[in-house]
Amino acid sequence: MRTALLQSSGRPGSVAENLKVLDDAAGRAAAAGAGLVIAPEMFLTGYAIGDDIARLAEAADGDSADTVAEIAARHGLAVAYGYPERDGGTVYNSAQLISADGTRLANYRKTHLFGCFERDHFTPGEQQVVQAELNGLRVGILICYDVEFPENVRAHALAGTDLLVVPTAQMHPFQFVAESMIPVRAFENQMYVAYVNRVGREGEFEFVGLSTLAGPDGVARTRAGREEDLVFADTDPVLLAASREANPYLKDRRPGLYGSLV
Repeated sequence: MRTALLQSSGRPGSVAENLKVLDDAAGRAAAAGAGLVIAPEMFLTGYAIGDDIARLAEAADGDSADTVAEIAARHGLAVAYGYPERDGGTVYNSAQLISADGTRLANYRKTHLFGCFERDHFTPGEQQVVQAELNGLRVGILICYDVEFPENVRAHALAGTDLLVVPTAQMHPFQFVAESMIPVRAFENQMYVAYVNRVGREGEFEFVGLSTLAGPDGVARTRAGREEDLVFADTDPVLLAASREANPYLKDRRPGLYGSLV
């Protein structure tokens, strides 16, 4: 499955404009043969928008989700995107996956909140592994800081995730996560990892771009720079199966020794 990584911060504070950016990217991705386009963390509204997070937060099945579903169906590809989710009086930092026919497949709430900004505006989610079947692949979702905890990615590996989708808002000076950690996570867990970042300055944050899709061999299949971009890479189930057969990490685990970790 060809996967498109939309590296953009859109227009922070404007849901309508960000939906237009997503629509345009979905059209370009579909024209290039992609079956999935992934947008960054909090793409729907912007990340550094303060109290507007609560004002713009929507239900997982809200108006914007309906619009994204229409975009996916019109262009004939799946869409994953980050947004602030409102559930009653609670707001989560969430990411949703919608299929090429407009069906809502999965919704994930970020479990590990980063810094005072996120802890002031969001409640952490409690479900570690969220997955859906898409085009012959088992797709899992994490968000940004979540992927920096090896336990989260290993849980996905043990649950059979083939492609881990990670919308992110990775900021300076932590670019080593995109450059080094993501390929290692893909290799040690034998999966594809798509890490899709915001870019440019937003409030007090400087997002570093460097969106990447890494394979189970630890090699980056594509990597964006520091500007807005739409980059592509293929996820190959045949290569993934062969890599898992050759790599002994998951088979050689000794879970009985790891009790002290929790």
